Amino acid sequence: MTTNPPWRRHRRRRAAPRALLLVAVLSATTLTQGAGPSVSDGPLPSNAVLRTSPPSPPRPGPGPGPGGSGIGDPYWPQDGNEGYDVRTYDIDVRYRFQRRRLSGSTAVTLVPDRDLTSLNLDFLLPVSSVRVAGRPVPFVHRGHELTVDPPQTLPAGRRVTVAVTYAGRPGRHEYADAPGWRATSREVLVQGQPHMAPWWFPSNDHPRDKARMTIAVTVPRGNQVIANGWPSGTSRSGTLVTHRWRAREPMAPYLAFFTAGQFTVRRGVTDGIPWITGVSRGLDPRDHRDALTLMRSTPVLTSWLQTQLGPYPFGSTGGVVSGLRIPMALENQTRPTFPRTGSDTYDLVVHELAHQWFGDSVSVSSWSDIWLREGFAEFMALRYAETHGGRSADAWLRQMYRTGMRGQWRFSIGRPGREDVFARQVYDRGAMTLQALRNVVGEDTFWQILRRWSSLHRGGSASISDFRRLASRLSDRDLDEFFRAWLLDRVRPPSSADLGLGP
Repeated sequence: MTTNPPWRRHRRRRAAPRALLLVAVLSATTLTQGAGPSVSDGPLPSNAVLRTSPPSPPRPGPGPGPGGSGIGDPYWPQDGNEGYDVRTYDIDVRYRFQRRRLSGSTAVTLVPDRDLTSLNLDFLLPVSSVRVAGRPVPFVHRGHELTVDPPQTLPAGRRVTVAVTYAGRPGRHEYADAPGWRATSREVLVQGQPHMAPWWFPSNDHPRDKARMTIAVTVPRGNQVIANGWPSGTSRSGTLVTHRWRAREPMAPYLAFFTAGQFTVRRGVTDGIPWITGVSRGLDPRDHRDALTLMRSTPVLTSWLQTQLGPYPFGSTGGVVSGLRIPMALENQTRPTFPRTGSDTYDLVVHELAHQWFGDSVSVSSWSDIWLREGFAEFMALRYAETHGGRSADAWLRQMYRTGMRGQWRFSIGRPGREDVFARQVYDRGAMTLQALRNVVGEDTFWQILRRWSSLHRGGSASISDFRRLASRLSDRDLDEFFRAWLLDRVRPPSSADLGLGP
């Protein structure tokens, strides 16, 4: 994620010459210009990878009992729920622009990991009914927690579908100081971090529990819908059109998104990876032109990242530039979203695309592990600059070490605390840590560590401790002191070769 104040102020670096990027994109892709129903037609790409969360073995226990209302995250204790593993979400909603109202249903297919007498889902909108295995069941809905009370115990290890029907105005709801719903009478964008799912579909809202998703959004004819994954068809009923998208790889709930309105859409294939981009027609002509130029860089930048990090982890890529005044870009899985920006802010695009490896495919185990996402994505933006005519990441590290920002060392980025989880220091010091590690272990070992990390935990989640152990093993070094100095200490690390700051 990259944000504007108060969370993050994006700073532009020297970008690669625009002409080089556009030549690379146009020579390697097939562009289809247009918008509307054609964007939501066609089969899933042949290279899409079907991955699901590994089955959770039934947990032994004293007997049937309720599921927990929190997964145990140290920063947001009520996020997620214990007692089950979600396998799929089938989301089917209708959006009314003028009333800014969402209605519909979501079928959550899950497998209990112990015998459950009840279970919780994270959700905010008013609920009209809940069905388990097709039968109506009682439920209690208080704020963020939807508690489902089936009349019979849900046995461990047996798949079951919980269907929730609901309707409401998402913009009227708040939870955990999250940005919430963003919409005008012409356009809506559903994105947010660390929370967004509870505003539009019930979920086990934590990165530890990923699932495949289908997303169907019905809007008035003349509007388009762009979401995660790949379009799987449209259907019409009177003045309404339903647009369907399918995300075949497992996805954390907060990374699910959709935007609806009127867009200029492009699609193609680059290096075997299908892509779709969209630019809001609500932008003024100059911003619209700049956004189209920037989005043309998406497929070629995805290809470049593959040369650095290994195979792209998903079946499609792309991006969307919103016409809404949003304060941040966000790495929604397969299709990041961006605010209006310049035509050459390639580092911004690289940052969000790098999250597809670090944060989306390999998710954090807890939000305290945020360095594994933001530090890594920021480092890849530096790597792009140094390989495209900019200064080296090492030169940047040494300048930041000497000057830095005010309050650079005031907290530990390895456990920043809830208030600082998206602070600028996590980005900058996170990238500094990786460049310092690169200096310590050497070029070949460093890139081996990053590639092995992204392949080892692909489709799952992992922690800082997991990364520390992997880096130590692959480098054949004891890196405990290194990571303590860079991630945990609240003072500037000593200038020494062992910490990546030697002459």
